[in-house]
Amino acid sequence: MTDALDTQIDLWRVHMERRSTVTSTDVDELEDHLRGHVEALTAAGLTEDEAFLVAVKRLGNQDDIAREFARENSKRLWKQLVLGPDDDARAVTESSWIPAVAFAAAGAVIARLPLFGKLDGWAGQFYARTFGVLVLVAVAAYLLWRRPAGRRVTVAVAALMVALAILASIYPLKTSGDAFLATAIHTPIAAWLIVGVAYAGKRWRSTDGRMDFVRFTGEWAIYLTLLALGGGVLMGISGLVASTAGLDATTVLVEWVLPCGVGGAAVIGAWLVESKRSVIENMAPVLARVFTPLFTLTFGVLIAVILFSGNAFGLGRDLLTVCNAILVLAVGLVLYSLTARSDDARSGWFDWLQVSLVAGALALDVLALINILTRIGDDGVTFNRIVVLGANLIFLANLVVSAWLLVRVTRHEPGAVMRLEGWQTALLPFYGLWALVVIVVLPPTFSLVTW
Repeated sequence: MTDALDTQIDLWRVHMERRSTVTSTDVDELEDHLRGHVEALTAAGLTEDEAFLVAVKRLGNQDDIAREFARENSKRLWKQLVLGPDDDARAVTESSWIPAVAFAAAGAVIARLPLFGKLDGWAGQFYARTFGVLVLVAVAAYLLWRRPAGRRVTVAVAALMVALAILASIYPLKTSGDAFLATAIHTPIAAWLIVGVAYAGKRWRSTDGRMDFVRFTGEWAIYLTLLALGGGVLMGISGLVASTAGLDATTVLVEWVLPCGVGGAAVIGAWLVESKRSVIENMAPVLARVFTPLFTLTFGVLIAVILFSGNAFGLGRDLLTVCNAILVLAVGLVLYSLTARSDDARSGWFDWLQVSLVAGALALDVLALINILTRIGDDGVTFNRIVVLGANLIFLANLVVSAWLLVRVTRHEPGAVMRLEGWQTALLPFYGLWALVVIVVLPPTFSLVTW
């Protein structure tokens, strides 16, 4: 550890020792915990300044005195989060945007290149089915540059991206068919898990490595949403200005600006996450705590409406689609609530609220499965029904075990939070595996390939 870090820890010790109720032995023990957190975080790739700030926050979750230190120094910590460190460290942070912009430019080019100037024909079909790969390949490249994982991981990520693009486009499918749409939807899921390998590297096999990627995913999605809102406003203003000048900018905006913007924004979002990484609090867990009560209430109302409608076993296709979308959000809320929780944190009302959320999601999933199986029994097996059935079975396994583990969390059982994290992250590869089944196995099985 450097002298600068020792100075920060000395200041922290001074604050601790001001308390008359704290002995030197107590402070020594707290310092050991603090230094242990710092060493683990620097080994994971954080700078010493970042590691110190995160370690203080984590220790604050475990100790009331340490929490007071974080609270009293919150203004300085937030300033460092937003403005970055001073002097040489600031120069490094400010220069990091240069390679990010370069990768973003490459992402914009890759996202637009396959169109060959037109959206119709073979190029348009290839583009629609491989859009997830085209947009995310630059993100994977940027993360491999930012977080070097070795030649073997780099080669593996590149090979997986190429293989996925080939598999997604190898079958001739009807553009208006279910298989074409399913391929376009599931390709980004598989591609994003490949990005996870690029992000975590060799740590992808561990729960901590996959959990770090989950945290990254949540923050990236939030930044990407903000960038999309800003980009949408700019596109709207540009179209209005062009219209005022008597020009039709629709083709330029849709076929050039939009794909290039998406490809570039995906990389910029990753850069923002890495630049502002976990100094005080991630945004995704905060939003999870805000929306968990709302979605718990929504599940209760939705289930009540379905049951009292008298048609609980005859739900329409559109409503089943909405149910599946809500199930994805429920799983995400549980997962992101875990990202900001330590294993020794006390259980409280929020844990019981999560149990209620998972119970409601489980009931909704069971209703959806009954409807799907009823449709299969009445009208036979179809491509769409198998796609939805497979996804709902994965959700069912996820929710059943999650509910059981959450109950154990509320009972203060040691290691329950870690087991819940391990279960949730262990399912990530299965989502990718099912996406590959939908893309590669199901189309020829249901004779949807038009050779």
